[in-house]
Amino acid sequence: MSGTSPSASRRTVLRGAAVVPVAAGLGLTACSPGDSARPATPTAPVDVGAEGEVAKGGAVLYQDHNVVVSRSTDGAVTAYGSVCTHAGCAISDLEGTKLICTCHGSEFDALTGEVLQGPATVALPELPVKAENGRLVVGPEA
Repeated sequence: MSGTSPSASRRTVLRGAAVVPVAAGLGLTACSPGDSARPATPTAPVDVGAEGEVAKGGAVLYQDHNVVVSRSTDGAVTAYGSVCTHAGCAISDLEGTKLICTCHGSEFDALTGEVLQGPATVALPELPVKAENGRLVVGPEA
């Protein structure tokens, strides 16, 4: 036996080369807008939760509906889509009133929808919201 390790067979090298593009493609699709079966924002009015869940000066992220609802210190309620405007990732982190996109690090103010940190350069879209029978309803015609 010589002191060298055996080299990879042609089949092993080709099999490995075929996996790399597939794995790379999977990583990219997680950031694409068409990644999820759910729409980027509600396409009809959606009951997201109890009105009392959103404290004055606070925000609540409703990931199932891609919505963040915030309440200003004067009590006004606003809602924004919670899909990052940079690459279409659903935002999953809310720290206080700061939304953080874990895909590329963009940050948004949940009270205003404005970009706090890029790479995103476009604010989150504001959505209609109303309180109805103690519940928050977000989406068109809300």
